[in-house]
Amino acid sequence: MKGQGLIHIYTGDGKGKTTAAIGLAVRAAGQGLKVLFVQFFKEDGASSGEKELFKSLNIELIRSNCRHPIFTKDKTDPQKVKEAIAGAYEAAKRKAGVDGFDLIVLDEAMSAINGGWVELNDILDFLEHKPAQLEVVLTGRSAPVELVRAAHYVTEMLKIKHPYDFGINARRGIEF
Repeated sequence: MKGQGLIHIYTGDGKGKTTAAIGLAVRAAGQGLKVLFVQFFKEDGASSGEKELFKSLNIELIRSNCRHPIFTKDKTDPQKVKEAIAGAYEAAKRKAGVDGFDLIVLDEAMSAINGGWVELNDILDFLEHKPAQLEVVLTGRSAPVELVRAAHYVTEMLKIKHPYDFGINARRGIEF
């Protein structure tokens, strides 16, 4: 990929942030770009449609191997979550600098920041010093204003209605 890599944010309370990031990753891979997709709150063994697709498209996947405490409640060891998130983030930063990726997606970066597991200033520093051609996508609710200012694309997904509000849980192939 030639040219300047830009910064994308997909934020808001509506469905579609990760889905949009997956779509961009698939498009980039389809054009021969080298893609790294980091999922901050997914376990390695958890099934998801994108995980299987990424293998076939040669999209590299890093998972933190922990779930968000919102889903695990009292079973959560906050220190283990912090270590897992920090480890995934450090691996992504390392790979960004040496492995020649064209696109990196940091899925649920806002949750990692807003939960205190990754420092906002560290993300801002990464974005400021990333390789010039590297395109970066950050997803998650409640994007900090500093990230919004640093981004070139900002898309807010607005929830009008959602099946979960009516008791319908996440469905295989649609939400995961």
